[in-house]
Amino acid sequence: MTVLLERADQAVSATAMVRNFSARLKDIASRDTEKLVIFKDNEPAAVMINVEAYQELLDELDDLRVERTARERLIGFDAKQAISHEDMMKRYAKTD
Repeated sequence: MTVLLERADQAVSATAMVRNFSARLKDIASRDTEKLVIFKDNEPAAVMINVEAYQELLDELDDLRVERTARERLIGFDAKQAISHEDMMKRYAKTD
């Protein structure tokens, strides 16, 4: 599992977050700060990241899922049963 905190400046208490929300949001939005782990009662309660960083994580997760599916399909691949690209184009080409 990846370490939640890499540096102490990535941690903030919920109380401090409330007091300095605008400044912290600006740091995250500009990517001056990679992430903030917000603590409540000395336990991590939430992680705040930039929107683009979040989208990058979702894209990477999607890529990994596609790769896993491809690997699983390759395990049972039988070249004798494969359909050529040309045949697929003929079968599914739109005719206007």
